[in-house]
Amino acid sequence: MNAIRPEKIEATETETVDSNLAAVTEVEAGIRDFVRNDIAYLRRPAATTDAPPLDPSAEATVTNVNSLIQRVAGTSLAEIENLISELESLRDLLHAEGQRVQREISGYAQLSQAAMKSTRMIADNVAQWKRAADGLRNS
Repeated sequence: MNAIRPEKIEATETETVDSNLAAVTEVEAGIRDFVRNDIAYLRRPAATTDAPPLDPSAEATVTNVNSLIQRVAGTSLAEIENLISELESLRDLLHAEGQRVQREISGYAQLSQAAMKSTRMIADNVAQWKRAADGLRNS
C-alpha cells in the first residue's frame, strides 16, 4: 500500500500557494503597467509647456471622449433650456389666466351687487304699492 506522506502534501500545497501568488503578482504588475502607460496621460494637467505631446492615438481617444461628453451634455443642456422656456411660457399663461379670472370674478361681484340693489328697489316699490292698495281698500 502506498501511503501519502504529510511532507509531500505540505510541499504540494506550498507549490500551489506559490503559483497562485505568482499569478496574482503578475496580474498586479500588468495592471500597474496598463495604468502607467495607457491611462496615466488622463491624469496629467492639460496644456503644460513641459509636458510631452500626446501620441496621435491617445490624442484621438481624448478628443473622442471630449466629443462624446459634449454631445451628451449638449443634448441634456438643450433639453433643460427647452424645458425652462416651456415652463416660463406656462408661467406667463397661468399669470395671464389668473388676472383674467380675477377680472371675471370682479365683474360678477359688481353684477351681483347691482342685482341685489335692483331687487331691493323692486321689493321696496312693491311694498309701497301694497300699502297704497291696502290704504285705498280700507278707505
